[in-house]
Amino acid sequence: MNAEERARHLALLREDLAYHQARVLLLVDSVCTTKGHLGKLDGLTKLAKLDFLLRYPALGSVVLPHLDGEDPRLRLSSDDRAEPTEVEAPMIRYKYGPWDDRYYPVIGALVARGLLRYAPARKGSVALKTTPAGRKLALQFAASPQWADVGTRCQAIAEATVGMTGNALKDLIYGALAELLDRPHRQVIR
Repeated sequence: MNAEERARHLALLREDLAYHQARVLLLVDSVCTTKGHLGKLDGLTKLAKLDFLLRYPALGSVVLPHLDGEDPRLRLSSDDRAEPTEVEAPMIRYKYGPWDDRYYPVIGALVARGLLRYAPARKGSVALKTTPAGRKLALQFAASPQWADVGTRCQAIAEATVGMTGNALKDLIYGALAELLDRPHRQVIR
């Protein structure tokens, strides 16, 4: 790879990570500000499962008993309903359900930028909270035309998952979508 190709590749990677950082920031902030989540998102498993529901919004009402598929905050189009796995940012099948290998650099970047912080968590777990700067930026994103749909989906998902652990969400996803997730590890979920 020559210098120009390497520069283009790095620019695309930065853009991709910025997109994932914005989405994760909105999701963590929605959970942190929804009554019943104790002001934090507790566990990477929970983050991954909530992110799955955010990235595959037409599957949310299939998985979550308290999420109405007609909820206008989901902003589902007829295409979303017809092809629920044809999404902009698909995930991969992993040992414990849907996963994305970008979570570690995304969370690290958000913490390093002072937008998220680590919080006390259950033993063996990582909890995340938005900082005041992260909350301010999340509100700006949610108010922008580019991120408004994602912001409202985050709110709907956060409200529908109050009191649920990451493992409970994993079990619901596997129970409701067994055929979809019956694929080899590391395969894209489409």
